[in-house]
Amino acid sequence: MEFTPYDMLLDVGWISLLLIVGNVLRQRIRMLQQLLLPAPITAGLLGLVLGPEVLGWINFSENVGTYTTILIAVVFASMAYSMDLGGSVAKGARNMWAFSTTMFVFQWGLFVLLGLYLFKPVFGTEDWFGMMLPVGFVGGFGTAAAVGSSLEDIGVEGASSLGFTAATVGTLVAIVGGVIVANWGIRASKTTELQGELPEDLRSGYIENEDERPSIGKATTNPSSIEPLALHAGFIVFTVLIAYVLNDAIKAQWPNVSIPLYALSFVIGLLGRLGLRLVRRPNYLDKDTVSAISGAATDYMIAFGIASIVPAALADYWQALVLLFVLGVVFCLFYLLVMAPLYFGEHWIERGLFGWGWATAAVATGIALLKMADPKLKSGTLNEYGVAYVGFAPFEIGMTILAPIAVIASFTGGFGWISTAIAAGILVMSFVLKWAPAKKYADGQSGAGSGGSGSTRIKNAI
Repeated sequence: MEFTPYDMLLDVGWISLLLIVGNVLRQRIRMLQQLLLPAPITAGLLGLVLGPEVLGWINFSENVGTYTTILIAVVFASMAYSMDLGGSVAKGARNMWAFSTTMFVFQWGLFVLLGLYLFKPVFGTEDWFGMMLPVGFVGGFGTAAAVGSSLEDIGVEGASSLGFTAATVGTLVAIVGGVIVANWGIRASKTTELQGELPEDLRSGYIENEDERPSIGKATTNPSSIEPLALHAGFIVFTVLIAYVLNDAIKAQWPNVSIPLYALSFVIGLLGRLGLRLVRRPNYLDKDTVSAISGAATDYMIAFGIASIVPAALADYWQALVLLFVLGVVFCLFYLLVMAPLYFGEHWIERGLFGWGWATAAVATGIALLKMADPKLKSGTLNEYGVAYVGFAPFEIGMTILAPIAVIASFTGGFGWISTAIAAGILVMSFVLKWAPAKKYADGQSGAGSGGSGSTRIKNAI
């Protein structure tokens, strides 16, 4: 059946309605507020149940699963224009960097190796199966879309469904586990502040007071020339277009070479940013506006990704998936309850909670959990993460790009061993340099936490 623009209108229209419904449900249902469940996840789950794979009440087109490939490319193109490229890792953030980097790289390396040496012999899964845990947990929905679409391009069926399933499970695990640990920390007087009430707008997802509603960006052009939002969206979409044309040219020249569209979009975006600097217009695009576009693309990507999960693709893996998720939770609990105290000493609970949130879901989830134990962000956790992210970003972005390339190049095992060795090296370095165990953690790093706001946008997208 021929795909038309009206088919896309129906797909986007239904998902848009479900996003609105998800937001309204968050405002009305207390359980969703307690779980801090994002509206895109609710929308995606509703789309999955009501869509053609289950009840069939919503007739999505057969192409509903392909939108995530374009949307993640938009996210990565936006990232290139909005991410902070300057700065250095400050001494006060070194433990946060080491904690974050070892946790992230160990999760990738160890589970890739488990996929090869445990899941493949026992369950007969493919070499890349273990990769689905970090793809969904520490990677999140963006990585699930990026890696899943790249693997499906080379004929790996069900990769996106597995990735989005892992990301959905990871989000639920993050929230439930985080709430339990936060409440325990508050009752045991282990937190900086004992009162852990979240603001109402964070629980409901709706900012009722108009004076407290933040701006999503600033205009860089006069509307008499071009609407600022159209300019920013045009830059991002054109960046993805160039990446798509270049990708097609590469495939035509070298048919066996496959480069993910989102990776090329990121590179073209960096070149576009350099071009703006060369013509002396480095601030031609407003970073907040670009981030808002990226955030909107992420919401639609999550909703479409979950709605397009094919339950039949999971049936062959359900036993392996259960074990995979159990082992993933055990790994993240180990980093929360054992490694966080080693790296952060007396005030480990706030930093551990934040790390747990993004190790299983996303930075946004980590911030929400952090606010339960540290509602005024006086622990300085976000300041430290914002500075440490400068040294951590290459690992995060690099893993997302290199993981599918490793599978394509039949280098999955090497990728797992190298990742594990890097993480182990950083861990040993932490002890050799006496960063850990931390007997005392400096109290002079407290603050409003705004220092990490710019950098955390990257992980929210990914």
